[in-house]
Amino acid sequence: MKNYKNISKRSIAMLSAVCLLSVLLSSCLKDNNNQNYNPPVAAVTFIQASPNEPPLDLYFDNNRVNFYPINYGGDIDYFRAYTGKRNVNIFNSATMNKIVSDTIHLNQNTDYSLFLANTPNKPEILLLTDSLSKPASGKANVRFVNLSPDTPPVSLAIQGLQVLVTNEPYKGSTPFMPVTANATYTFEVRQGTTATVLATLPNITLNSNYVYTIWFHGLTNSTGTTDKLSVDIMTNTYYY
Repeated sequence: MKNYKNISKRSIAMLSAVCLLSVLLSSCLKDNNNQNYNPPVAAVTFIQASPNEPPLDLYFDNNRVNFYPINYGGDIDYFRAYTGKRNVNIFNSATMNKIVSDTIHLNQNTDYSLFLANTPNKPEILLLTDSLSKPASGKANVRFVNLSPDTPPVSLAIQGLQVLVTNEPYKGSTPFMPVTANATYTFEVRQGTTATVLATLPNITLNSNYVYTIWFHGLTNSTGTTDKLSVDIMTNTYYY
């Protein structure tokens, strides 16, 4: 059984927020003619990968999704969202100035990762479909996403072992790939096909039957400590 790491009571409450005051409001209400009606939904997780942005709020159509402001490097657990055309709006949490707006399309029973990418003067929204299939026995599935806007293509390697990904460009992503699980690795993001290490993710244990995303972010031309090149990992889901 697939178990989202994070569709929980909090996420169910988020669904109410996503429904509230939307054009699909009627689907959120009790249907006296069909008490068992379940509207079609997708599952979406959000990752804030745009450096130097202030704390943010995420809205689907006119409805706020998050309970607390989202900082750079933060994320929102998978939440259920109605399918079809959805307007994504991201605001400065303090001033409610709009950061970026875009339209996405969600399909029923499909999982997605939504990223805020690039820099404050050129924010972009990236939507990826998450193929969260069960890993093979003794394996974990890992995907790599490059979200550093000013860095040339990069490669992902396991220190002392193999190169997993070669020359992935900005906003490029790989399919989920099997990696031997129940082992601890240090991941390196390298410049192109060279041995030059741009960022390191040390001592990461991959568990069997888990699905992960490794994402590279930050700026080569960093202006401070908060926007430097970094690599992080998130758990998408796991299977019993």
